Amino acid sequence: MSSAAMHIARTGLDAQDMRMRVISNNLANVNTTAFKKDRAAFETLAYQTVTAPGAASTAESKYATGLNLGTGVRVQGTARMDKQGSLNTTGNALDMALDGDGYFQVQLPGGQLGYTRAGNFSRSAEGLLVTGEGYQVQPGITIPENATSISIGTDGTVSASIPGQSESTTLGQIQVASFPNGAGLQATGDNYLIETSASGAANLGVAGEDGRGKIRQNMLEGSNVNVVEELVDMIETQRAYEVNSKMISATDDMLKYVNQNL
Repeated sequence: MSSAAMHIARTGLDAQDMRMRVISNNLANVNTTAFKKDRAAFETLAYQTVTAPGAASTAESKYATGLNLGTGVRVQGTARMDKQGSLNTTGNALDMALDGDGYFQVQLPGGQLGYTRAGNFSRSAEGLLVTGEGYQVQPGITIPENATSISIGTDGTVSASIPGQSESTTLGQIQVASFPNGAGLQATGDNYLIETSASGAANLGVAGEDGRGKIRQNMLEGSNVNVVEELVDMIETQRAYEVNSKMISATDDMLKYVNQNL
């Protein structure tokens, strides 16, 4: 007797285990700034064609449907859900949120450019606008040490009040990066994404123009994870895992019966 059913159930266990890992990561990042949840996508494995549809069944007739046997399932990939999270007021002048599409551009170690929607920036000892890890935001913005207040417009223009000057001084402009296929960006951890051949090249531009989101000062974007939805998915995954496990046990019992009685 064939153990194909046991093999198919095993692929189901592997796929559901992978989906549970994705859900677990979503729930773990429910409070991560600007985190975007992932969704596991499934696909069938190759089918075994025993009888092709339309094949001759007799000299005068043909099979209407044929006989195709599936060999299981696997996780095709994970898709990042780019739905915007809620914008939360922080009161920190260097906190920024993107209200709409786009990413902040950051200089990563080694010269590589990274992209993020987490705008919890700060001022370095040298006066540079940097991320929490100390990576410089691009294009670079230098904030004078004696600046008394900082203003960031919705278009990314950064201005500061300098003692002794009657008008605000423009320090530079934060640009927003967009991609032909944002879903093709590769996550590397620490809230950063990097460009890939699937995402296409970054296109820097002014916030609020050409479909890019506006910059909101004193705000941070929250995670877009819905805890209730993730818990429902977790229960569904657990039940599917249990069913596949029972399938392995049932197939094992059938094989035992065959070995002992036939």
